[in-house]
Amino acid sequence: MVGSGAIGSGGVRPAAISTLPVQGVGAQHTGRGCAALVHAQDWSGTSLGPITGWDPAVRAAVELMLASPVPMMLTFGSECLVLYNDAYADVLHDLHPAALGRPAAEAFGEAWLHSGMGDVIGQVHRTGRAVLEPESQVPIRPGGTEPAFYTQGHSVVRDSRGAVAGVLTVAAEATQVIHRLQSLGELTARLAGALTIDDVTRVVLAYAMSSFDLDHCVLAVDDGLAYRYVRRIRGEMLDEADERLPPVWRRANSDPSAPLVAAAESGRATFVADGEPLRDVASDRHERRVRALAALPLRTPSLRGALTMGFTRAHTWLPAERALLKAAAELVAQAAERARRFEAQHGTAQLLQRSMLPEHLPELDTFRIAARYDVGVDGNAAGGDFYDAFRLADGRLAMVLGDVAGHDVRAAAVMGQVRAALRALALTDPTPPSVLAGLDRLVGSLSAESRNEEIFVTVVYGVLDPTDGTIILSSAGHPPPVLRRAGHRGGPATAELVKVPPGAPLGLGGRWQTGSLRLEPGDTILMFSDGVVERRGRPLNDGLDALVAAAAGSASGDPRNMCSLATAAVEGTTDDDVAVLAVEHALAMSRAATMLVPAEPTGPSRVRQWMSTRLREWSVPEPVIGAAILCTSELTTNALLHAGTPAQVHIDLNAERLLVSVADTGTRGSVIRARADALASRGRGLGLIEDLSDSWGTDPTVRGSTVWFEMLLIREDQDG
Repeated sequence: MVGSGAIGSGGVRPAAISTLPVQGVGAQHTGRGCAALVHAQDWSGTSLGPITGWDPAVRAAVELMLASPVPMMLTFGSECLVLYNDAYADVLHDLHPAALGRPAAEAFGEAWLHSGMGDVIGQVHRTGRAVLEPESQVPIRPGGTEPAFYTQGHSVVRDSRGAVAGVLTVAAEATQVIHRLQSLGELTARLAGALTIDDVTRVVLAYAMSSFDLDHCVLAVDDGLAYRYVRRIRGEMLDEADERLPPVWRRANSDPSAPLVAAAESGRATFVADGEPLRDVASDRHERRVRALAALPLRTPSLRGALTMGFTRAHTWLPAERALLKAAAELVAQAAERARRFEAQHGTAQLLQRSMLPEHLPELDTFRIAARYDVGVDGNAAGGDFYDAFRLADGRLAMVLGDVAGHDVRAAAVMGQVRAALRALALTDPTPPSVLAGLDRLVGSLSAESRNEEIFVTVVYGVLDPTDGTIILSSAGHPPPVLRRAGHRGGPATAELVKVPPGAPLGLGGRWQTGSLRLEPGDTILMFSDGVVERRGRPLNDGLDALVAAAAGSASGDPRNMCSLATAAVEGTTDDDVAVLAVEHALAMSRAATMLVPAEPTGPSRVRQWMSTRLREWSVPEPVIGAAILCTSELTTNALLHAGTPAQVHIDLNAERLLVSVADTGTRGSVIRARADALASRGRGLGLIEDLSDSWGTDPTVRGSTVWFEMLLIREDQDG
């Protein structure tokens, strides 16, 4: 459902959702009082349990079924408890009301074993896949009559956790009804995969606009004492035309007379068939044109909100349609509450993780340093990967990358202890064997305290002498770093794994030897955790070879570029966290400048003026200045719009390249591993950055994220 509607540049067209036309009144039935029977029956002795404790999603499906004028039956659970509405009672005839609330095999007898009845429903329950049977028989012979023919649609009903609760069977000649139920089933399935409020919003707005052919739709959720909302309008050029962008949230008018606010506060749905429902609160001409409006509350114990759907023409909200909308709103509310809990848990875990990592890395005259940490696929737990780089008392640089086994708070706590101990040891005696020996004693002590829980820690640690580029390294069971040698005199760059003497992981009482290398100007060393190169079902050497090849093929040895490249060098996904640290011996000292951009509309124009002045002072070629200003303006606009906080623009220039980064402090970033294509600015930014820069990427930080791009000043076709 995500992605229906406009498709931006470079976007991928997702699967379309079923069209949901407006249904007319169904066939008349005799009225068997099924709703009263269902509410009066004692369900406490069944797998459904007391009716007051029914799962909200199941209850919504039952209410939808009972309110529908077309024949519907719900078989719940593995024993297939039978519930149905008045129209389906007409189909059952003499079997009603005895069949209600009984297992299907008892209620229907031999007919349940007939092909097209129990077998099909059982298949749908097991697989979760909907089945449509055009002109199939309902194999029940009430009163000795001949079997009736119906178009039957079977689709699963899921509870609020996304698990299959039962199968809904629709027996009708009108395919429009089946489209409605299939569409609701698709909504349920796609909401089950929505992790964040942004994800839920995309799914719901796409569902509503495409399924109901709306002119206007708004989803709002509470944000403290106020509400924030996302709006879709038919034919409007959307900021999120490229669906990879976060939706653009706006502050809602707090007027209690606004239908959206009234529904959210009161918990009652309202329907206007023809009038001017938004006249007094309209913010623009689009809202003033709305004539028909449905305002549906989104209410859970921890969330308040509303969903409004509107037409610019008169529209009669029929009872079946109202029931469908209320059921959909309950599903949306449950999904939004789950997403809010996930975001809170995810934010806490990631803040814990990144608060234990250095927020700023040292700045050296001729050595540039960058690091990156990406959470695993789950994205919802702290992990044990870590990196660090810090100056020693004698001016040398200590650098380390390590991995504590595990993906939980305990692993993160051990990681914090190991990192703090390493700093203390290095500031006393920075030689690698001495530092690793001290850490070995610490991990051994922690393992003894944990008793039955084994602690497994690997580390690669080195000391860089900036006077000559010499690095002394030791490894405690960790993958060796990659060394990228710059191509000299027109030759290509090369890369290899550093030959570090292998040593035992920490805590096993090992001894460690050292290896050494020299970083020449233009060279880069890259330390990484095993999540960079390990993939399930593939040899480790394949990942190492891919990383070395990617490093050799990089357009430059810039450390930020190398970190971004490393996280995408090996195909496939990893469940592990990823940490990388890169240090480059620069060919010459850089010139740098930083600007703090206020979160206001004039921010991007200020950045353009500042960059233009500074880059011309530095004699940067005019074509590079124009491209850099355009890209920076797009990224700044994106940061201010979607994070809602001030942005920091940093430019760094040396003889080879111009590096620009834009950082924000927002907390509504992506919850899965950051990808370079996830932060395009308003659809066109993605194409601009890809076309105008030589490399670019995103770096998550303690709070928010940083987007950067690099433009080479000396290109291969200009060499010689």
